[in-house]
Amino acid sequence: MWLKSERMDVLEKVWTARKLILVVLIPLSLLPLPLIHPTSEASCAYVLIVTAVYWVSEAVPLGAAALVPAFLYPLFGVLKSSEVAAEYCKDTTLLLIGVICLAASIEKWNLHKRIALRMVMIAGAKPGMLVLGFMCCTVFLSMWLSNTSTTAMVMPIAEAVLQQLISTGVADAQEDSDTIEAPDDDRDKEENLDKNQLELLYRRESCHKQELCTLSEEPNGLAQKPGQDDNSPAQSNGHLTQTAISIPEPQRPEAEKKDPRYPTKRDHMICKCLSLSITYAATIGGLITITGTSSNLIFAEQFNSRYPDAKVINFGTWFIFSLPISIIMLVLTWVWLHCLFLGCNFRETCSLSKKRKTRREELSEIRIQEEYVKLGPISYPEVVTGIFFVLMTLLWFTREPGFVPGWTSLFEKKGYRTDATVSVLLGFLLFLIPARRPWPSASAAKDESSVTERDPDPLAPMITWKDFQKLMPWEIVILVGGGYALAAGCKVSGLSVWIGQQLEPMSGLPPWAVTLLACLLVSAVTEFASNPATLTVFLPILSALSETLQINPLHTLIPATMCVSFGVMLPVGNPPNAIVFSYGHVQISDMVKAGFGVNLIGVLVVMLAIMTWGFPLFHLTEFPDWAIMRNVTNSL
Repeated sequence: MWLKSERMDVLEKVWTARKLILVVLIPLSLLPLPLIHPTSEASCAYVLIVTAVYWVSEAVPLGAAALVPAFLYPLFGVLKSSEVAAEYCKDTTLLLIGVICLAASIEKWNLHKRIALRMVMIAGAKPGMLVLGFMCCTVFLSMWLSNTSTTAMVMPIAEAVLQQLISTGVADAQEDSDTIEAPDDDRDKEENLDKNQLELLYRRESCHKQELCTLSEEPNGLAQKPGQDDNSPAQSNGHLTQTAISIPEPQRPEAEKKDPRYPTKRDHMICKCLSLSITYAATIGGLITITGTSSNLIFAEQFNSRYPDAKVINFGTWFIFSLPISIIMLVLTWVWLHCLFLGCNFRETCSLSKKRKTRREELSEIRIQEEYVKLGPISYPEVVTGIFFVLMTLLWFTREPGFVPGWTSLFEKKGYRTDATVSVLLGFLLFLIPARRPWPSASAAKDESSVTERDPDPLAPMITWKDFQKLMPWEIVILVGGGYALAAGCKVSGLSVWIGQQLEPMSGLPPWAVTLLACLLVSAVTEFASNPATLTVFLPILSALSETLQINPLHTLIPATMCVSFGVMLPVGNPPNAIVFSYGHVQISDMVKAGFGVNLIGVLVVMLAIMTWGFPLFHLTEFPDWAIMRNVTNSL
């Protein structure tokens, strides 16, 4: 017994220190690789494997693990220290900085809350339409903000609505299914007649058992009260006489007992459906823009670094390709969640008719309107933020639209201006423009007072450095930089070419099969590892595979980049999942069941897109010249 206790203590200590043990053992166990084979490929493979294991296991923070190439590459002679350092700050870093400046202004002045509440007010409080309304506003916000920030912003609003539904259900559980619409008289008479007959049947049985009452049956199926004389006026209008009846409720099995936090099981289902819809909508919205999620930025920078002559990936082309994907995914995901949690009666849960609203739905709408009224009239800082939002989007779209000359054609030197130029310029201006309107206005007195409460300085800018610092994800910046450093090491050392040669047996597969295998593999791995880390590991491998098989690299890289965001089956899959799970409405089994369907929908829709409108948009039918030049350079 004593030995068993000692053994358990040792195992417990080992389990507690498992991350530290992993951090030490992995580099030591792999050290023979660069020592026995002192080549650049082996050294680069060592650094790649160690970093990948740290990322997947999260034995150290992701940002810290991304610094491993910064000291191991110079130590093994793969890259100079100055060359590695240059990889940690790229064009996409500046792009992210500008977007975060705009996001800080949106959050500071509650523009995101106004947009979300307005969309929900338009959708209404019917369960199906409420879920769809929250999904639409979450998708829109997630296009420009990070998925995590969007979920953290929208989820408190959704929770307030859900709590209103729950509190109304407790106070008025009996009227949950009552509608304001006046029912047809004939239908009421038939329902009342059925109730009369049921009551008569019950009382007959009661009299037979206890012999405590006498019944006199009328032609219309009514029963007289005990002691009522025959001269009392007869009731023939189809309504029951007022007789108190108590029907004993059967005992429920333990398995059927409902959660005490929710008035009914349907309330619990609505909470599950709405909570999960927000995290899935944030993922879907992040696919639409190149800045929507960090994995999109990683793909854009690694692709442009590996294929500098390929001028095909920009904000416009990515938006045109991904917008239909997101719309189809949004509709199918909504249908899937509705069928899974709310049933398939869309007519009942999605009716826009104002005559068929329950009391609870009316109170929920009132609660949402109250939240919107609290925001007050739209303020001057909100207007400025909205203008910058629209201006940044237009400048991104019109920089190099492809079908017409963009605004960059007005400059003599070409190739100097990117999406990051626009992003940083507008982000910089937000630090300069005052948050107070330059002209006095009587109607703006309330807005001025709210701004004054935030900062008494009359020239206080739209955002401060503290506002920016609060939202800036420096860990993601370093993580993205570590990915660029790994890609640069694979390119210089020749490891990517060696990996491509090992994958030559797959040359017999058609392109769509290679893409499908890549999508399934990436979407499976990302359920247990972070999205940026998974994509950073797989992009060089898939690029080398495409070059070896003479497939347009975009045919595999774009679907893999999108599928890496579909880690939606577990709370650890991505931060939005963890945020939603923390509210306590859903269990892991709910996330696995719903997430599997969303994952499958995502893979199928992405495959449909790359095999249809992706072909003419990215010219996927041929192996491009910019990829051929890459192969020639590597062979030399």
